[in-house]
Amino acid sequence: MEKELAGFDAMLRDKERSRGTREQYLRAVARFLQDLGGGEPSRETVAAWRDSLTAQGYSAVTVNAMLSAVNGYLVFVGKPECRVKFLRVQRRVFRAKERELTREEYERLLAAAPERTGLIMETVCATGIRVSELRYITVEAVQSGCAEIRLKGKIRTILLPGKLCRKLLKYAKKKKTASGEIFLTGNGKPLTRGQIWAEMKAVCKKAGVDPRKVFPHNLRHLFARTFYHVTRDIAKLADVLGHSSIETTRIYLISTGEEHARVLDRLGLVS
Repeated sequence: MEKELAGFDAMLRDKERSRGTREQYLRAVARFLQDLGGGEPSRETVAAWRDSLTAQGYSAVTVNAMLSAVNGYLVFVGKPECRVKFLRVQRRVFRAKERELTREEYERLLAAAPERTGLIMETVCATGIRVSELRYITVEAVQSGCAEIRLKGKIRTILLPGKLCRKLLKYAKKKKTASGEIFLTGNGKPLTRGQIWAEMKAVCKKAGVDPRKVFPHNLRHLFARTFYHVTRDIAKLADVLGHSSIETTRIYLISTGEEHARVLDRLGLVS
């Protein structure tokens, strides 16, 4: 099993999947193989495993994410016929309030955060990049005012706000970083997704913000909602975020239940 997982990881790396995605896929596949108990996979056993996750209380989104990993693994080991369909999920028209980070909460986090953590949050939130793309925020990119993101076989150019560039160059000078990546550990190594996640969570209590709302990808969502509110251009937003489908971008623009309720009230259809 370890040999097959190592080979699967190498394949994902060749496809330029991010470290976080690879770790997520490997955990799901390891869980599947463990639950399989050494047996041979079949459409029936994979379907039964999918259904067992649902019975254990996993959300449909989580089950489908795990199933995506397992389906990819089955193709890798030469058993594509064992793949099964995802659970069908109706598109949500609003998101839970406790999951949406507000502009006011974001500003409180910045005020409470240490310098590096605050700059990381500002960089992600002001540009809409993924946390895995922070490595492209280099001294050279900041000096030119734009960063070239190369990920998943695609290249896109991200413009960096002038105010952000000035803050990043000042930080780089303070840390004596003359070139290359700006966000590094004390030992000069790139920060991992886990380290960034932990730094952000550590600020929550001081900022008075629910930790469930505070993770790097939610900053990307805040950028998307703010960008769309200003431009009303979903196609341009999709390009900036690096989405190949506008349908993916639409997910980022889902309003809270409270906002949806206000829209229903304004319809005036109750006497």
